Amino acid sequence: MNLRARELGFRVLNDTVRNTREDVVINDCFGERFIGSGASSKTIIINGTPGNALGAYLDGADIIVNGNAQDTVGDTMNDGKIIIHGNAGDALGYAMRGGKIFVKGDTGYRTGIHMKEYKDKKPVIVVGGSTGSFLGEYIAGGLIIVLGLNTDGIPVGEFTGTGMHGGEIFIRSSKAPKSLPKQVSMNMADESDISRIKDILVEYSKVFGVDMDEILGKTFYHLTPNAKNPYKQLYTEN
Repeated sequence: MNLRARELGFRVLNDTVRNTREDVVINDCFGERFIGSGASSKTIIINGTPGNALGAYLDGADIIVNGNAQDTVGDTMNDGKIIIHGNAGDALGYAMRGGKIFVKGDTGYRTGIHMKEYKDKKPVIVVGGSTGSFLGEYIAGGLIIVLGLNTDGIPVGEFTGTGMHGGEIFIRSSKAPKSLPKQVSMNMADESDISRIKDILVEYSKVFGVDMDEILGKTFYHLTPNAKNPYKQLYTEN
């Protein structure tokens, strides 16, 4: 099914996408919100720039954006995959609890805020470029990888992992991230760490045509919750 977003408006567009079982191609997308909310068992290809809350509550569908995306991509998504061939805004992956989000370029502030995992659901975010401050704020589970492929500097802003009490963050950088809060422990990733994320890196490299030798050509820093993290005491294990 082929749709022209600007002709339909976001309400009709979303109703049409929601009610079809077919794969969908959306052209002329220019800020239409909530595309793919709760979608499952279909592929949605978007040519243009979708608005806020793309793929909110996504439940198994694949969304491919040939362009940039705005804020709160993948809000509370449960399963599926979102691929962005550009940049994305703030709070990408907000409270996501499953599925994968791959971004070729940069993301804004608070990427991965409130990510969590439950049983076999482990959300994954991979950012090819840089992120703003407060990456992984209050992360309770899941995996965030920032590759910094477009910079020689540190590819994350300040206060990475503020309130972190679960999950893990990998940052590819020639220099160690700065301004980390006390809730975060940081080490240089060793071979066993890299081996655990290699399948994700290979998948990302195939999606965007990035050479694995380039990806593995810099040090990765591995961030986990500090064992003395006071936030961790507020939560029980599943």
